[in-house]
Amino acid sequence: MKILIMDNDESLRYMLTEFCKHAGWESETAVNGREGVDMFLKGTYDVILVDYHMPEMDGLQTVREIRKHNTVVPILVLTVDERQEVADRFLEEGATDFALKPVKAPDLISRIKLHAQIANMKNKKDDDDDVFTAKGISKGTLSSISNYLQENRDAYPVDVISKDIGLAYPTVYRYLMHLLEEGKVKQVVSHQRIGRPKKLYKWYAH
Repeated sequence: MKILIMDNDESLRYMLTEFCKHAGWESETAVNGREGVDMFLKGTYDVILVDYHMPEMDGLQTVREIRKHNTVVPILVLTVDERQEVADRFLEEGATDFALKPVKAPDLISRIKLHAQIANMKNKKDDDDDVFTAKGISKGTLSSISNYLQENRDAYPVDVISKDIGLAYPTVYRYLMHLLEEGKVKQVVSHQRIGRPKKLYKWYAH
Protein backbone atom coordinates (compact mmCIF):
# COMPACT_ATOMS: atom_id res chain seq x y z
CA MET A 1 0.00 0.00 0.00
CA LYS A 2 1.23 3.50 -0.83
CA ILE A 3 0.39 6.56 1.28
CA LEU A 4 0.73 10.22 0.27
CA ILE A 5 1.44 12.51 3.25
CA MET A 6 0.87 16.28 2.97
CA ASP A 7 2.06 18.38 5.91
CA ASN A 8 4.27 21.46 6.24
CA ASP A 9 5.61 20.29 9.62
CA GLU A 10 8.84 18.37 8.97
CA SER A 11 8.78 16.49 12.29
CA LEU A 12 5.20 15.35 11.70
CA ARG A 13 6.04 14.24 8.15
CA TYR A 14 8.88 12.16 9.57
CA MET A 15 6.65 10.66 12.27
CA LEU A 16 3.90 9.74 9.77
CA THR A 17 6.51 8.19 7.47
CA GLU A 18 7.71 6.07 10.41
CA PHE A 19 4.11 4.99 11.15
CA CYS A 20 3.77 3.83 7.55
CA LYS A 21 7.11 2.04 7.66
CA HIS A 22 6.03 0.26 10.86
CA ALA A 23 2.84 -0.91 9.12
CA GLY A 24 4.84 -2.13 6.11
CA TRP A 25 3.57 0.58 3.76
CA GLU A 26 5.39 2.79 1.30
CA SER A 27 4.95 6.55 1.70
CA GLU A 28 5.81 9.82 -0.03
CA THR A 29 5.60 13.33 1.42
CA ALA A 30 4.68 16.82 0.24
CA VAL A 31 5.31 20.07 2.14
CA ASN A 32 2.02 21.68 1.09
CA GLY A 33 -1.24 21.00 -0.71
CA ARG A 34 -0.13 22.34 -4.08
CA GLU A 35 2.90 20.05 -4.20
CA GLY A 36 0.77 17.19 -2.86
CA VAL A 37 -1.90 17.55 -5.57
CA ASP A 38 0.82 17.59 -8.25
CA MET A 39 2.30 14.39 -6.83
CA PHE A 40 -1.14 12.79 -6.63
CA LEU A 41 -1.88 13.53 -10.29
CA LYS A 42 1.43 12.01 -11.39
CA GLY A 43 1.43 8.95 -9.12
CA THR A 44 -0.78 6.20 -7.70
CA TYR A 45 -1.72 6.24 -4.02
CA ASP A 46 -4.06 4.15 -1.89
CA VAL A 47 -4.68 6.67 0.92
CA ILE A 48 -3.95 10.39 1.35
CA LEU A 49 -3.16 12.13 4.64
CA VAL A 50 -3.79 15.88 4.52
CA ASP A 51 -2.97 18.46 7.18
CA TYR A 52 -5.59 21.20 7.65
CA HIS A 53 -3.29 24.21 8.15
CA MET A 54 -0.77 24.42 5.30
CA PRO A 55 0.72 27.34 3.33
CA GLU A 56 -0.12 27.98 -0.35
CA MET A 57 -3.07 25.57 -0.36
CA ASP A 58 -4.75 24.55 2.90
CA GLY A 59 -6.33 21.17 3.62
CA LEU A 60 -9.81 22.25 2.54
CA GLN A 61 -8.63 23.47 -0.88
CA THR A 62 -6.48 20.36 -1.26
CA VAL A 63 -9.37 17.98 -0.63
CA ARG A 64 -11.54 19.95 -3.06
CA GLU A 65 -8.86 19.78 -5.77
CA ILE A 66 -8.23 16.03 -5.36
CA ARG A 67 -11.95 15.28 -5.53
CA LYS A 68 -12.13 16.96 -8.94
CA HIS A 69 -9.90 14.15 -10.22
CA ASN A 70 -10.74 11.19 -7.98
CA THR A 71 -13.88 10.49 -5.95
CA VAL A 72 -12.80 7.17 -4.42
CA VAL A 73 -9.32 7.51 -2.87
CA PRO A 74 -9.64 7.84 0.94
CA ILE A 75 -8.56 11.26 2.27
CA LEU A 76 -7.85 11.48 6.00
CA VAL A 77 -7.54 14.99 7.42
CA LEU A 78 -5.11 15.67 10.26
CA THR A 79 -6.16 18.57 12.47
CA VAL A 80 -6.05 20.03 15.99
CA ASP A 81 -9.39 21.75 15.34
CA GLU A 82 -12.27 19.76 16.88
CA ARG A 83 -15.06 22.15 15.87
CA GLN A 84 -18.05 20.51 14.20
CA GLU A 85 -18.32 23.23 11.53
CA VAL A 86 -14.75 22.47 10.41
CA ALA A 87 -15.54 18.76 10.17
CA ASP A 88 -18.72 19.52 8.21
CA ARG A 89 -16.86 21.70 5.72
CA PHE A 90 -14.29 18.98 5.08
CA LEU A 91 -16.97 16.32 4.66
CA GLU A 92 -18.82 18.56 2.19
CA GLU A 93 -15.63 18.83 0.12
CA GLY A 94 -15.20 15.04 0.13
CA ALA A 95 -12.92 14.15 3.06
CA THR A 96 -13.30 10.55 4.22
CA ASP A 97 -12.26 10.75 7.87
CA PHE A 98 -10.37 12.75 10.51
CA ALA A 99 -7.47 12.07 12.84
CA LEU A 100 -6.97 14.55 15.67
CA LYS A 101 -3.47 15.72 16.52
CA PRO A 102 -1.40 14.59 18.30
CA VAL A 103 -1.80 11.56 16.05
CA LYS A 104 -1.49 8.12 17.68
CA ALA A 105 -0.01 5.31 15.55
CA PRO A 106 -2.54 2.51 16.40
CA ASP A 107 -5.51 4.80 15.71
CA LEU A 108 -4.14 6.15 12.41
CA ILE A 109 -3.00 2.74 11.13
CA SER A 110 -6.39 1.15 11.86
CA ARG A 111 -8.21 4.04 10.12
CA ILE A 112 -5.97 3.76 7.05
CA LYS A 113 -6.53 -0.02 6.86
CA LEU A 114 -10.30 0.37 7.18
CA HIS A 115 -10.66 3.07 4.53
CA ALA A 116 -8.29 1.34 2.10
CA GLN A 117 -10.40 -1.81 2.41
CA ILE A 118 -13.65 0.10 1.79
CA ALA A 119 -12.11 1.85 -1.24
CA ASN A 120 -10.93 -1.49 -2.67
CA MET A 121 -14.44 -2.92 -2.33
CA LYS A 122 -15.89 0.11 -4.10
CA ASN A 123 -13.31 -0.12 -6.89
CA LYS A 124 -14.12 -3.79 -7.40
CA LYS A 125 -17.84 -3.01 -7.59
CA ASP A 126 -17.18 -0.24 -10.14
CA ASP A 127 -15.03 -2.61 -12.21
CA ASP A 128 -17.80 -5.23 -12.15
CA ASP A 129 -20.36 -2.62 -13.18
CA ASP A 130 -18.10 -1.51 -16.06
CA VAL A 131 -17.91 -5.11 -17.31
CA PHE A 132 -21.70 -5.47 -17.23
CA THR A 133 -22.17 -2.14 -18.99
CA ALA A 134 -19.63 -2.99 -21.70
CA LYS A 135 -21.40 -6.28 -22.43
CA GLY A 136 -24.86 -4.71 -22.34
CA ILE A 137 -25.84 -6.96 -19.44
CA SER A 138 -28.45 -5.89 -16.92
CA LYS A 139 -27.93 -7.27 -13.42
CA GLY A 140 -31.69 -7.52 -12.85
CA THR A 141 -32.29 -9.58 -16.01
CA LEU A 142 -29.25 -11.75 -15.30
CA SER A 143 -30.54 -12.38 -11.79
CA SER A 144 -34.02 -13.37 -13.07
CA ILE A 145 -32.62 -15.97 -15.47
CA SER A 146 -30.07 -17.25 -12.92
CA ASN A 147 -32.75 -17.62 -10.22
CA TYR A 148 -35.09 -19.44 -12.63
CA LEU A 149 -32.42 -22.00 -13.52
CA GLN A 150 -31.37 -22.47 -9.90
CA GLU A 151 -34.94 -23.04 -8.76
CA ASN A 152 -35.79 -25.35 -11.69
CA ARG A 153 -32.91 -27.79 -11.82
CA ASP A 154 -33.90 -29.54 -15.08
CA ALA A 155 -32.52 -28.55 -18.48
CA TYR A 156 -34.78 -26.25 -20.53
CA PRO A 157 -34.78 -24.90 -24.09
CA VAL A 158 -34.57 -21.14 -24.62
CA ASP A 159 -38.22 -20.83 -25.67
CA VAL A 160 -39.49 -22.41 -22.43
CA ILE A 161 -37.30 -20.16 -20.24
CA SER A 162 -38.35 -17.16 -22.34
CA LYS A 163 -42.07 -17.95 -21.89
CA ASP A 164 -41.83 -18.70 -18.13
CA ILE A 165 -39.85 -15.56 -17.30
CA GLY A 166 -41.66 -13.29 -19.76
CA LEU A 167 -38.58 -12.11 -21.65
CA ALA A 168 -37.93 -12.05 -25.40
CA TYR A 169 -36.23 -15.12 -26.90
CA PRO A 170 -33.14 -13.19 -28.19
CA THR A 171 -32.65 -11.59 -24.76
CA VAL A 172 -32.78 -14.93 -22.91
CA TYR A 173 -30.44 -16.51 -25.47
CA ARG A 174 -27.88 -13.68 -25.10
CA TYR A 175 -27.90 -13.96 -21.31
CA LEU A 176 -27.60 -17.74 -21.44
CA MET A 177 -24.51 -17.34 -23.65
CA HIS A 178 -23.07 -14.97 -21.03
CA LEU A 179 -23.76 -17.48 -18.22
CA LEU A 180 -22.31 -20.27 -20.35
CA GLU A 181 -19.16 -18.23 -20.86
CA GLU A 182 -18.98 -17.61 -17.10
CA GLY A 183 -19.24 -21.36 -16.45
CA LYS A 184 -22.49 -21.00 -14.50
CA VAL A 185 -24.75 -22.68 -17.06
CA LYS A 186 -24.33 -26.02 -18.82
CA GLN A 187 -25.57 -26.81 -22.31
CA VAL A 188 -27.23 -30.20 -22.83
CA VAL A 189 -28.08 -31.62 -26.25
CA SER A 190 -31.40 -33.47 -26.38
CA HIS A 191 -31.78 -35.83 -29.34
CA GLN A 192 -35.35 -35.74 -30.63
CA ARG A 193 -37.03 -38.65 -32.41
CA ILE A 194 -37.97 -36.27 -35.20
CA GLY A 195 -35.99 -33.23 -36.34
CA ARG A 196 -32.70 -31.76 -35.24
CA PRO A 197 -31.21 -32.22 -31.74
CA LYS A 198 -32.38 -29.52 -29.33
CA LYS A 199 -30.09 -27.48 -27.09
CA LEU A 200 -31.19 -27.25 -23.48
CA TYR A 201 -29.71 -25.21 -20.65
CA LYS A 202 -29.42 -25.93 -16.94
CA TRP A 203 -27.71 -24.39 -13.95
CA TYR A 204 -24.26 -25.85 -13.52
CA ALA A 205 -24.07 -27.06 -9.92
CA HIS A 206 -20.43 -27.21 -8.85
